Amino acid sequence: MKVLVTGVAGQLGYDVMNELAKRGYEAVGSDVAEKYSGITADEKIAQMPYIQMDITNAQAVEEKITSVNPDVVIHCAAWTAVDLAEDDDKVEKVRAVNAGGTQNIANVCKKLDCKMIYISTDYVFDGQGETPWEPDCKDYKPMNVYGQTKLEGELAVSQTLEKYFIVRIAWVFGVNGKNFIKTMLNVGKTHDTVKVVNDQIGTPTYTYDLARLLVDMAETEKYGYYHATNEGGYISWYDFTCEIYKQAGLNTNVIPVTTEEYGLSKAARPFNSRLDKSKLAANGFTPLPTWQDALARYLKEI
Repeated sequence: MKVLVTGVAGQLGYDVMNELAKRGYEAVGSDVAEKYSGITADEKIAQMPYIQMDITNAQAVEEKITSVNPDVVIHCAAWTAVDLAEDDDKVEKVRAVNAGGTQNIANVCKKLDCKMIYISTDYVFDGQGETPWEPDCKDYKPMNVYGQTKLEGELAVSQTLEKYFIVRIAWVFGVNGKNFIKTMLNVGKTHDTVKVVNDQIGTPTYTYDLARLLVDMAETEKYGYYHATNEGGYISWYDFTCEIYKQAGLNTNVIPVTTEEYGLSKAARPFNSRLDKSKLAANGFTPLPTWQDALARYLKEI
C-alpha cells in the first residue's frame, strides 16, 4: 500500500507518517512549505519522501498526486486557526484551503481511483443539546467559518468519491505542534490560578492513537462517516485541565467558569462536542484508548 499524507508538518500528519513507517508502508508526506518543517525525533519519518504541495493550486495537486500515484490519500492538511478564520480578510483563504483544497484532492483521487481519508470536526454541528452526535447525522449547522468550511470539505469528498472515509475528531493533541495541554502546562507553571470553561463538553483525541486507527481504516474498504476520539467518557475543558495538572504534578488552582464568563473567543464554540463513536467497533475497528491513558503517555512523550 502506497500512501500520500497531506499536512505532515502538523500534529496528526506527523503521527500518521510514523504509523505508516512502523508498518512498513511506502509513504510520501506533503505540506505547503518547501522543506519539511515539523519535528523529526523519529528517524523513520526523516527518511520518508516529502513533496511541497499547495492544496489550493488545482494544477499542482493533480500533477503531484498523480506523480506519486498512491493507493490512499490521508488528508490531514487544514486551516485550523478557528478564531483567525473569522477575520473578514481571512475567510476566502480558509475556504480555499478547507473546501477548495479538499475538492482538488478529491478530484485527483477520483481520477486515480484511490481511497481518500478526510479529517473533519465536531464543528460541522451546531453544538447544542446533550445528545452525542451520530456519524451519519446530516443535521449540519456550523457555528463559525472554520466549521462551515470543514463541512464544505466533507461535501466535496462525499459528492465526488465512493471510496472515502470522513473521520470527525475533536480536542486534538499531539507532540508535533501547539495544543491545549501544552498551553495549560505553560500557564500552570507561571500562574497560581487559571480559569477554564466547564460548559463545553467533549472528549480529547491523541493523534498518536488516531493515526493507528486511520491506517487501520486505510487497510479496509469499510467506507463512510466515522467519529473518532479517545474513550474514557465525556468531559469539560475544566475536567481536562484538572486531570492534566494532577498527572503533571502541578498544584495550580483551576476555577470553572462559563463560556460567557470566560469571554475572549472571536468564533462561537460548540457546547456539545459529544461524538458517538460506536460505529467504530460495529465495523470492526479498535476504539482508541481512554483519554486519561492517552494523557499519561503524552506527558511522558513531551
